[in-house]
Amino acid sequence: MGHIIGYARVSTREQNPEQQQAALEAAGAERVYTDHGESSRKTSRPQWDACWDHLLRGDTLLVYRLDRLSSSDAHLITLITELGERGVDLRSLTEPAIDTTSPMGRALYGIMAVFAQLRVDTIRQNTLDGLAHARAQGRVGGRPTVMTPERIAIAVQMRAEKATVGQIASTLRVGEATVKRALAAARAAEGTRV
Repeated sequence: MGHIIGYARVSTREQNPEQQQAALEAAGAERVYTDHGESSRKTSRPQWDACWDHLLRGDTLLVYRLDRLSSSDAHLITLITELGERGVDLRSLTEPAIDTTSPMGRALYGIMAVFAQLRVDTIRQNTLDGLAHARAQGRVGGRPTVMTPERIAIAVQMRAEKATVGQIASTLRVGEATVKRALAAARAAEGTRV
């Protein structure tokens, strides 16, 4: 049987987390990690990071409300999915339907995994649709290249003089992949002129 680990968070330094901590301890939390004045959207919350490192397969993460984990739906879906993948249960004191120690609650992990995949697929499809629309308008999507015509000419000249891709990249202060793409495009353009 795993441990019950609590996590509490208050958004501002003026708020008091004692109510959350007391409720979590009364519900059986053996230890409660508490962040003070840390936004749930911050990439680093010291006590959350410590709590995450402490959680092991079979443990239960106990929270007062889900918004203590994250105020962003997308981030919350990711967290719940990652907890499921780690074999950690999740229980909310104020949202009784959120209890993955029960059969219905365990279904939450499957549902969240579906939502997470749907979100990834939707973002990918929107990106592809946007790029297709840009191409139809005669524009090329993506990040602008750092390889100006002058830089491409230098890269082609250096390559003709037997410089390595690494040497060219170092001279132009760009990545090797950028140099390789530019040289391939230059060769393709040269081939169409023949």
